[in-house]
Amino acid sequence: MSEAEVVVVGGGHNGLVCAAYLARLGVDTILIEARSSVGGCASTVDDLGARFNICHCEHNLVRAMPIIEELDLATYGLKYLETEASSICAFHDESDPWVIYSDIEKTLAGLAATHPDQVDGYKRYLRDALPVARLALDLAATQPSSYSFASRALQKRGEGLSRLLRWSRSSAMEILSHYFSDWHLIMPTISVGPTVWGLAPETPGTGMAALGYATRHINRVGRPQGGSGSLTDSTKVSFESAGGEVRCGSRVENVLIQDGSIRGVRLSDGEIINTRAVVAACDPKRVFVEWIGETPRKARKMVDKWRQLPVPEGYESKIDAVLKELPEPKWGEKIRATHNGLNPLGQTTIISPSPQDLIEAHEMRPLGEVATKPTMLIDIPSVPDDTLKTSSGEHILSLEVLFTPYSIQGGWDNSSEPRRWLDIWNSLMGSEGSEKIEEWRVMTPKNYENEFSMHRGHTPSFGTSPLSTFFGRDKELTRYKTSIEGLYLSGAATYPGAGIVGISGRNAAYVVSRAIKGRDRLRKSK
Repeated sequence: MSEAEVVVVGGGHNGLVCAAYLARLGVDTILIEARSSVGGCASTVDDLGARFNICHCEHNLVRAMPIIEELDLATYGLKYLETEASSICAFHDESDPWVIYSDIEKTLAGLAATHPDQVDGYKRYLRDALPVARLALDLAATQPSSYSFASRALQKRGEGLSRLLRWSRSSAMEILSHYFSDWHLIMPTISVGPTVWGLAPETPGTGMAALGYATRHINRVGRPQGGSGSLTDSTKVSFESAGGEVRCGSRVENVLIQDGSIRGVRLSDGEIINTRAVVAACDPKRVFVEWIGETPRKARKMVDKWRQLPVPEGYESKIDAVLKELPEPKWGEKIRATHNGLNPLGQTTIISPSPQDLIEAHEMRPLGEVATKPTMLIDIPSVPDDTLKTSSGEHILSLEVLFTPYSIQGGWDNSSEPRRWLDIWNSLMGSEGSEKIEEWRVMTPKNYENEFSMHRGHTPSFGTSPLSTFFGRDKELTRYKTSIEGLYLSGAATYPGAGIVGISGRNAAYVVSRAIKGRDRLRKSK
């Protein structure tokens, strides 16, 4: 039997960040991770004689937060590399690609060459979107409360506030269509916004996705040298250096509750860790459905709500491959000629379908089918980061494919879909891409379920409106504190949501630390 002031469950980046802050605040903390290593979907893993990122390797929002500096992650090995461009926007219809740079003028110069009739719209977009994006980033880095949010907005003199509230209620398509008449300027940010969230761009409440271009101009995209897992590896070392304990290969069976309060966790091997505080940095539904036995009276409404929610299905897949040699995209020469020799393989390429093709994708997904022209993210991370080359100097390919349903017709074991995605990738290469692939593997929603405990391959994502966050509705998601005393939430399902941000972990740590200090003061006063 062990004991700790706090047990953090889940070794993804939010759980690690939460644990590291707690340890640095002087809180005795144990982190429990079911897998044999930490990192979750931010991991970089060994396979096929290479190193592959489990998910996408670009980090943007986390670099706009104070986490890296506050946890001294550079001291513990984290180093970011920056690509020359942020993204290349290419299309299944093979129309002219365009390039997003961190530098606004370079982006506009490129658009003037490829989409001259959209330049004025992009300027109008930036005029309106940049203040909203700056405010949204500031709010994300602020401990959520009505007072702190209002104070931060006042510090900005309200700049961007009314538009932020208006956009948060609108749809991404509605907002972007106000600025762009050509869908080739609309779809790339749809592809990494609502499509990644599993939503149609016409869905009300997806409007904040319209900030996708603006945030890339505010904060430069970076890649952790050595792979995305370098972020979580360095956070683990930061945590342990502050006295924290990591237990990998351990799975929580249930939480122990007495008199309505947390008293410990029981692991699958029967061990009990006594604690008065548990931070669940994982899927909240599984916490409330699987970990809690008899629900305390004051928590029944909250627990019943979660138990009645349906279990969504995952829809993202990823192919990793070892390349004999680098391919040549069909748009390669055009990119070099238009953008002063820019390497077309040095950054992520977003392959967007047309709006009509995306409608087809949404119609086919519930039928267990993958769209003819799916949204894809192509990356060769070993080009900007040669530490990711194999020991024999080979490059690696990352190919993410969206709207690949968990319940695919015929099941994933016998599906020919992954091979078809490689054929699509090959058709986009000017040289024979498939002949350059030496070995490959695929991660489907079923793999994510089996290997990362993601129920039906689904990653929960915070979807509450800014107004609900401001007023603290769904407090377990917006304030990290549940109706069971001592049980807290963190992770992608809580504010500010999915992606590599880490601020959920930081916020939850401060909430837990304040509760512990308050409890200690109360004990001493008795």
